[in-house]
Amino acid sequence: MTTEDTYRTIKSPSKGIFKDRGSKFIGLAYRINSVEEVQQILDSVKKEYRDARHHCYAYKIGLDDNTWRTNDDGEPSGTAGKPILGQINSFDLTNVLIVVVRYFGGTLLGVGGLINAYRNAAKDALSDAVVITELVITEYDLEFPYSSMNDVMTLIKDENLIQNHQVFELNCSIRIGFRKSAEERLIQKMNLIKDLRYTLVAE
Repeated sequence: MTTEDTYRTIKSPSKGIFKDRGSKFIGLAYRINSVEEVQQILDSVKKEYRDARHHCYAYKIGLDDNTWRTNDDGEPSGTAGKPILGQINSFDLTNVLIVVVRYFGGTLLGVGGLINAYRNAAKDALSDAVVITELVITEYDLEFPYSSMNDVMTLIKDENLIQNHQVFELNCSIRIGFRKSAEERLIQKMNLIKDLRYTLVAE
């Protein structure tokens, strides 16, 4: 189940197949983290399955339900991309791209047949996937004088925070990360550290 600071996605690529009246539909599911990855994967799939009639797809990224897209790639409008996206939503997943490759078998399937075929190819690909739950990590850049080092490091240790980009000099800086649901509580703690400045890192 997706919550404020967790999301469900797939661990690695998976594959499914659905056949109907001679047409073969190959569902290919991929984990993605950005829109830029979509085109790279599509180019690779089209190269591998260059003799296929259609390469239809849908993807969803993030937790706000605003970053998604469907593409019917020449099939009748709404018969391919939407059923594929419907399966991503049915499995309660995000950061997922599914491409369904169609090899035409010579018999027209009609609108209902196409919707059923693309839905089942996507479903079969996801049924074969390992679903994992990931944390949404919020990051802050901290800047503080060396005199506040002990207080900052105590906070990091007590809260088991992720840390990187460390610079420990007269003026120190460090980037910390933690699960989003802890943000309000940790800001209150950071406000208690003398001369500490913090900035939210843009996602």
